[in-house]
Amino acid sequence: MKLSAPIYRLKREARLLSRSQAIPLHDALDRIARGQGHSAWSLLAAKHAEASPAAALFGRLAPGDLVLIAARPGQGKTLMALELAVEAMKAGRRGFFFTLEYTLAEILDRLRAIGAEPGLYEGLFDYDCSDAISADHIIGALTSQPASTLAVIDYLQLLDQRRDNPPLAEQVNALKAFAQRRGIVIVCLSQIDRAYDPALKPFPDLQDVRLPNPADLSLFDRACFLNAGSVRVHG
Repeated sequence: MKLSAPIYRLKREARLLSRSQAIPLHDALDRIARGQGHSAWSLLAAKHAEASPAAALFGRLAPGDLVLIAARPGQGKTLMALELAVEAMKAGRRGFFFTLEYTLAEILDRLRAIGAEPGLYEGLFDYDCSDAISADHIIGALTSQPASTLAVIDYLQLLDQRRDNPPLAEQVNALKAFAQRRGIVIVCLSQIDRAYDPALKPFPDLQDVRLPNPADLSLFDRACFLNAGSVRVHG
């Protein structure tokens, strides 16, 4: 059964119901769940996580994780990353998006496309489209952010574009060390090599990640691969 509203709105309805009816929040959540065709909120939440790959992946993330989301163009890796940021913000954490691909207006449009009204997350979302994006720049921008922040880098290969940036391998090592030190989750989007053939292999893997220069991909705690509307997570 399709939910009548995004789950974060249903949670807000439950909080309002709890206050207005002076009932415990868990009772209000269960009442909202029954209105959605589920006997309890726990069942509704489990069904939502099952239907939402981003919600399921977010539930597996730990502080300090370095995460890779990789796919060929048009497979939804940017939306998947933004959904992860939304999951973080729904939990009261901050989301940060580093990109040279999108303007702020385009990012906000994509948030709306996944049912996330940007105004609901005022003060929790930030972005950076500086030409100077590199591991050092990202670390500098995130140093003042709370430890629970989830940051998205669109995309891994972007770090390797400027000749005056350190080698990609050094940058990935620096991001990994920083993420672990601060407890910030860093999500890197990645391109897949053009040689990957979905007719021969249903999902790409680490061997298919396009790397103009070497980098140790084993540093990523989790790797998420998208193809044809399906998702496979390693780690």
